[in-house]
Amino acid sequence: MIRLPAHFRRALGMLAPYKGRLIVAFIGMIATAATEPMFPAVLRLILDRGFVAKPTLALWMVPVAVIGIFVLRGVSTFTTAYMMTWVSSRLLNDLRGQIFHRLLEVPAGFHVHHSSGSVINSVMFETQQIVDMVRNVLTSAIRDFLTVIVLLGFLLWLNWWLTLIALILLPLTAAVVRLTGKRVRRLTHGLLKVNAELTNVIEETARAQQVIKIFGGQQYERRRFQQRAGDLIRYSMRMASALAITVPITQLMAACAVALVIVIALMQSASGEATVGGFVSFITAMLMLLTPLKRLAEVNGPLQRGMAASEAVYALIDAEPERATGTPLPGRARGEITFHGVGFTYPGQARPALADIDLHIAPGETIAFVGMSGGGKSTLVALVPEFYTATTGQIRLDGRPIGEISLSSLRNQIAMVSQNVVLFDDTLAANIAYGDEAPDPTRVNAAARAAYLQDVIANLPQGLQTRIGDNGSRLSGGQRQRVAIARAIYKDAPILILDEATSALDTESERAVQAALDQLMRGRTTLVIAHRLSTIERADRIVVLVDGRIIETGPHADLLAQNGVYASLYRLQFTEELTP
Repeated sequence: MIRLPAHFRRALGMLAPYKGRLIVAFIGMIATAATEPMFPAVLRLILDRGFVAKPTLALWMVPVAVIGIFVLRGVSTFTTAYMMTWVSSRLLNDLRGQIFHRLLEVPAGFHVHHSSGSVINSVMFETQQIVDMVRNVLTSAIRDFLTVIVLLGFLLWLNWWLTLIALILLPLTAAVVRLTGKRVRRLTHGLLKVNAELTNVIEETARAQQVIKIFGGQQYERRRFQQRAGDLIRYSMRMASALAITVPITQLMAACAVALVIVIALMQSASGEATVGGFVSFITAMLMLLTPLKRLAEVNGPLQRGMAASEAVYALIDAEPERATGTPLPGRARGEITFHGVGFTYPGQARPALADIDLHIAPGETIAFVGMSGGGKSTLVALVPEFYTATTGQIRLDGRPIGEISLSSLRNQIAMVSQNVVLFDDTLAANIAYGDEAPDPTRVNAAARAAYLQDVIANLPQGLQTRIGDNGSRLSGGQRQRVAIARAIYKDAPILILDEATSALDTESERAVQAALDQLMRGRTTLVIAHRLSTIERADRIVVLVDGRIIETGPHADLLAQNGVYASLYRLQFTEELTP
């Protein structure tokens, strides 16, 4: 019994909702296969009963039979093609949907090991390879296999001795396909890898076009593109040669079989064992047999490409999602956050990013995290919304371990403004109210005013309903930062995370937005990551992190008086700001 590959069976399982249309397509395939021997059969009748001294065949039957065969064949072929396209397009959409939905559920660490280019390549290209595999294999397995069986049956009925000679073609063809299969699979893996690298180069070039221009990286990017494109061509040609060699070999074997059949048929004709009509009908049916055999041989290409692509696609679909456990909070959180012996180590790293973090943050308290780059500030803050899960210790929100709170409920309590602003190619209003299924226009306007966006709105052609482009490309850096702040204001969460929230603002805008942030921070637990220490002097407490450990904690004045790490950082930065 033939056992189909696991990934192929899995793809077939996704066709279950469309079995009605598949059945219609299969009926069309059966009808197409059934019409194959009709033409050589009609040809035999015409030659044996029409081209004689006294024809016994009515003339009107000839056009009726010929046209009828091709009308039936045309209807069945169209039905099959339409239904298979309908089903395969749904399968493609389902595969892409499964990947996209899983991408929304994977933890932040997933994106460390998967580049944007490779993910895009899987969603757009590799899924297409799987669909091509299923469509081609199903079509060949049903239509072409049935066609071969029907034609072989017809040939056996016509002349079983000649048919046995023709049958030597089948095992030889299977042997050729088997020999090329492993090589094609190996080459396909390389092709998919190079294609993903090329996609990544294109994606990075489009995203970093300003950096490329200002640093003169055009030639470097051209070399990167040409290298990947050249590798892609080489893999494509090697694959094409591996697949193409099966066709001439198959055709050569078929030619040998046809030549042998013709010689034997002529010998039979000389002894009166075969008629002209029977011979022509046999040769016609035999030649018609070559086309489905050729397609069956060629199905190895999409099968191997699809099998190689399915490994990457199903690896994404099966990626471990974020936890779905925990219970929702009963209402709005008070904002008390406690770290008990918290440590964290990034996967694959030996040195911990955080160690022995003990910190209690009261509701409504503003805590600023400072330290040298790489000290663990961003990692510590990322543990609160559980972008990463603490390796050791425990984090509590209002006394409850955050691991016992559902992620959606936990993150509903948190708003965030990062120095790396992310906006969407949608209206300004939609970006401010992002995540709200039923935005409140009044709240949107209030948030925009609180973030001092009135001047921005006034200069946009459709005001709040103006699309702001890819990642807010129609706005300046400071304006994009204010939109992110407006989004946090609109959410009105009890916990606020600010990661250099005013870093992209000019002095005048920073002064205005800082006032809005001061208003926003009142009554909210606020975690601030800051590099400019002058912006966090009014924080309730400042936490100094060095190599993932808390070294100092206290208000600004107390830490300066201690004359420790914070004081040194502050004096160094103050001196740099005063130096012309």
